[in-house]
Amino acid sequence: MRLHLAAVALLCGTGAYCSAFAATGGGGGGESRRCGATSTSSVSCASRTFATKRRGVLPFALTAPRGGGGSSSSSSSALSSTAEDTAASSSSSIPPSSVSSAGISDGNWSLLSTRARSALLSLIESDEGRGAQRHVYGDWPEPGTEDEGKVRLGEQLADLDASYPGGLAAYISKARVLLKESADGTNPFADFVASVPEGEHLQYDALEPDPATGMTFAQAEQTGLTGIGDVTFVLVAGGLGERLGYSGIKLGLETNLVTHRSYLGMYVSYIQAMQRMAHVKTGRKETRIPLVIMTSGDTDAATRRLLSDNDNFGMDDDQISIVCQDKVPALMNTNAALSLDPSKDRWNVETKPHGHGDVHHLLLREGHIDRWTEDGKRHVVFLQDTNALIVNSVLPTLGVSIAKGFHMNSICIPRLAGEAAGAIARLEHKTDPEKSLVINVEYNQLDPLLKTQGDRMGDVPDPATGYSPFPGNSNILILEMDAYAKTLRGEDEGVVVEFVNPKYKDDTRTEFKKPTRLECMMQDIPKLFQKEMGSEANIGFTNFDRWFSFSPAKNSLESGVDAVLGGSNAPGTMSSAESDKYVQNQRKLKFAGMDVAVTEEDDLVPVAGIPVTPGPRIILCPGFAITQEEITNKIEGGRITDRSSLVLEGEGLVVKNLDLDGALVVRTGHDCEVEVDGLVVRNEGYALEEIPEEGEDADDEVPEEVAIRGYTMNKKEVMEIIIEEPGKYVVGKDGEVTKIL
Repeated sequence: MRLHLAAVALLCGTGAYCSAFAATGGGGGGESRRCGATSTSSVSCASRTFATKRRGVLPFALTAPRGGGGSSSSSSSALSSTAEDTAASSSSSIPPSSVSSAGISDGNWSLLSTRARSALLSLIESDEGRGAQRHVYGDWPEPGTEDEGKVRLGEQLADLDASYPGGLAAYISKARVLLKESADGTNPFADFVASVPEGEHLQYDALEPDPATGMTFAQAEQTGLTGIGDVTFVLVAGGLGERLGYSGIKLGLETNLVTHRSYLGMYVSYIQAMQRMAHVKTGRKETRIPLVIMTSGDTDAATRRLLSDNDNFGMDDDQISIVCQDKVPALMNTNAALSLDPSKDRWNVETKPHGHGDVHHLLLREGHIDRWTEDGKRHVVFLQDTNALIVNSVLPTLGVSIAKGFHMNSICIPRLAGEAAGAIARLEHKTDPEKSLVINVEYNQLDPLLKTQGDRMGDVPDPATGYSPFPGNSNILILEMDAYAKTLRGEDEGVVVEFVNPKYKDDTRTEFKKPTRLECMMQDIPKLFQKEMGSEANIGFTNFDRWFSFSPAKNSLESGVDAVLGGSNAPGTMSSAESDKYVQNQRKLKFAGMDVAVTEEDDLVPVAGIPVTPGPRIILCPGFAITQEEITNKIEGGRITDRSSLVLEGEGLVVKNLDLDGALVVRTGHDCEVEVDGLVVRNEGYALEEIPEEGEDADDEVPEEVAIRGYTMNKKEVMEIIIEEPGKYVVGKDGEVTKIL
């Protein structure tokens, strides 16, 4: 049964590890509408105009492939001299003495562009007295032999030099320090003592504030609403779905099989719902909430295509921007020798992703920080790609940030002692209070650190709670704009403190099993806050129950089954993430007064080896409600059976005394006031059907994004009520829609 008052239904939501604290610096689908969304950003992962200035090197600008890709297109274009090169002084074709002594002839030097010569000269001079990079610049054949490769290498070195603050010389210099510390077994926390930092603990259904921190969930959420129009969002999405058994980008995965809404579509719909609420709360209809997506070379084209195929999911073209994270040179030994790519030839430096910590420098470099500051934005929200539950935590966490004046606030969850998850800790420096900071500490570092202090028991549970006293880091951050901008404009330009994690061949700890590189993580930004602001940096956390905010999809079905067999109750599969979304909404409707079963751990049923909820399967779209207050105001009474499925979408939708046994979808448009009162639904509904592993019954045509769940959803029968025409409506017991105004 499908009831329409408009020809087109709305979409849901409408819309050996070593790091150095001191080594900072750097020298100086349900979606169907289509349009050209590629133009949403002027940033291309394939090409970019860079500008850099370093001591001893003239500033220059260039447009070229980033991250040292060494593509054929770049090499062919580099073979023809540019006008700039042609106009260069004749002396530029004569190599400096350092280059000549390195073995590069006049003829080979003349093959290179000005920018390539600059990068190569910097590499040679920084290698003086070491020879660690001689395999890169030495023993070049005479001109006329492999000239294309020489030019390609020169352009790649120039790209790598330009994309890293301080250039290749700074990168290699940092690497030598960190690799030596790693080989020596230096403990980066030797001068620190860990303690639990200041933070807030919020429970969705708690009516009284936490006695230690003083806020209820509702209070935090209401405070967050005061700053709703002055936020920006950054989505870190550089990964493919390979670990999930999916060949595409993770943002394109469907969060659930009831609505088929993708992760990117869900995040955008949440931002749009926040924006519409900001219009109501502030009266400023011009308010827009921008979104920046950080891609990688692996995900950039597919992300742009996903946006284009879905008309930006309803966002304006200039509201979404894309920045592409850099790659950095791979290093083959403790001397930080650049690794030449064995899959190609000696004229290609092997490159690897630098890490999601790049996002901070990219936001500064691409002008977003300046633009947001000029627009009066007050907070930046950082999201990860496949944790659909986390959006519920944004508003209350924003409220905590506003109330407590946090410059950085990490969304956290209760953490089991010894769990393989980072923890937020306050690190007190033993001799210099200005070096103390609140930061994420990885689990394999936390236990050794705690064993050096206090009772020396290590990472053990708090007897009162059963959890570690150190909250688990979900890696979702909210940063205060003024402090963030000040920090990024400092000496390091947003390049967070890096680390190396080489895998050594033997006990000599000089050669690696495979090349390593400098890496960085976005959650390490407190190190820059501490450097720029000292003890004034106010960094804390906001802790939520796991059911409310944390269920990432990160593992394949097979890995998830192995984890379950090993005793884990958090397999991290697409099926467990989907199930947890349904359970979260069960709890929300239960809190609002509806008669609905809430699936507890003992109620889960195995489907394809993963415990999931037997139902009901409930999706409360962001376009229906993004706050607790909205849900309690829009839901009155009613009951839903365990086998049922429900989708609610529409800011003006109110549901009273619903009696649902089957499947129901209600979607309403903007400027539609719709009251569903006493509706009774009886139909066959939706059912999960496990996919046979092999044999005659196996279905080879199940889409990849569905198959990774281990089940399909058989949509047997559903009542759909879709109202788009502005007005006031009531929906009665039998589903009849009446327009009353």
